[in-house]
Amino acid sequence: MKGRLLDDDGNVLVRYKGGAKGILHASQICVGDENNLNIRVYGSKASLEWHQEQPNELVVKYPDKPREIWTRGNGYLADQSKKFARTPPGHPEGYLEAFANIYQEAFRAIRAEVSGKAQPKDLDFPTIADGVYGMAFIETVVKSGKLGAKWVKFPTV
Repeated sequence: MKGRLLDDDGNVLVRYKGGAKGILHASQICVGDENNLNIRVYGSKASLEWHQEQPNELVVKYPDKPREIWTRGNGYLADQSKKFARTPPGHPEGYLEAFANIYQEAFRAIRAEVSGKAQPKDLDFPTIADGVYGMAFIETVVKSGKLGAKWVKFPTV
């Protein structure tokens, strides 16, 4: 769009440590989508798909059997997932509870620091380092765009 400092629609090819490859697509021009944040992970044995507009469901897809829909708060989920479920299965949960989970985890870190104890190993909230990493990622993507969509190595932060 004219006058915009950044693109309204973009695709980024990424390579992760360990060799995995991915695509990040971000758009402000997808007509009909209200806020269709989604994540898809494709593996050799199964694939996962999650949509923010249906936040309580994770679709698990296999090459040789029907899709499964896993819902939050159920006993078959990992302990880390169950730890952050605040309402029983079948009740809506999401946006506001996500912030509550972040604050809860930050409080656990602060409480450990104030009491002189070691930081819990299972803390799960974004840190300043995560923010710096995210900004470095955005700078790298912008640099690639200015170079005509050329591959740009992500800096070590």
